[in-house]
Amino acid sequence: MKFRQLGTRGPRVSALGLGCMGMSQGYGSPDEESGLDTLHRALDLGVTFLDTADIYGPHTNERLVGRALQGRRTGVVLATKFGFLSRPSQSPSDPQIDGSPAYVKSACEASLQRLGVDVIDLYYLHRVDPNVPIEDTVGAMADLVRAGMVRFIGLSEVGPVTLRRAHQVHPITALQSEYSLWTRVPDETGAREACEELGVAFVPFSPLGRGFLTGAIRTPDNFEADDMRRKQPRFQGENFQRNLELVDELKRQAEARGCTPAQLALAWVLSRGEHVVPIPGTKRRKYLEDNLGALDIEMTADELARLDAIFPASTISGKRYPEAMSALTAP
Repeated sequence: MKFRQLGTRGPRVSALGLGCMGMSQGYGSPDEESGLDTLHRALDLGVTFLDTADIYGPHTNERLVGRALQGRRTGVVLATKFGFLSRPSQSPSDPQIDGSPAYVKSACEASLQRLGVDVIDLYYLHRVDPNVPIEDTVGAMADLVRAGMVRFIGLSEVGPVTLRRAHQVHPITALQSEYSLWTRVPDETGAREACEELGVAFVPFSPLGRGFLTGAIRTPDNFEADDMRRKQPRFQGENFQRNLELVDELKRQAEARGCTPAQLALAWVLSRGEHVVPIPGTKRRKYLEDNLGALDIEMTADELARLDAIFPASTISGKRYPEAMSALTAP
């Protein structure tokens, strides 16, 4: 296994982590036993960076990860997130965030209990609460560090302005954002560059474009009825077909390279800097094993240039989220 450091102050972790959300929600019916098997296989193969959140399920994913870590906690860097509310009255089209200092502590206490651990290694604010100054939320997260409940703190889906404000209150160890060949927003906003400047790890989620860059998805009919991708603009109508043409070109490049499209897409993400630690998600061990093969691929300058030419941001069709979710990305 290859390793990278989470920022200048954080722990060393496997160069590829494992996103666990899909084991409990989002991409069709949950399959906890398959997810548990994949988690155990990841640990066997040397993956030491696991990512979950209290809203996944909600709550069931943290419990699942906690089950997987029973007797295997040592050496694992466990990340979870808080902020999204899971109240019965909440509409999926109108997500609500709570970043108030009082909620920070109560959310952390609940996650610790569900995970069955004494401390969370990396605790993220899942989205910024627009009604609470980031300084107040991060100040409360810093209190968790001082109390020994959390080791390091992170942010998710913020731009460089918010990152710098937060970093002045307490060192931010990691910034998690969607990033892949077909999602370059952190490059456009300067967030990835700011991470490198500040000594903050950049942790891409969905580095395989929510599975699209694997080349296995050929039609929206591949999605189950409750699959979240059915509601995302990039996977709808003409957007889907135009984006599929890009994936077909990625497949041709992968065939020429002698690897899978997923491996090539992940190798591109890994090439973006030593401070970059992707967390591809899967609930199947065969995909986990395929993804880890990306660590053996050394990209040449010509190969990187070809992929950049195939996937300029202007060619991607459709927004990545519906409007309500898009609005929750802080500057």
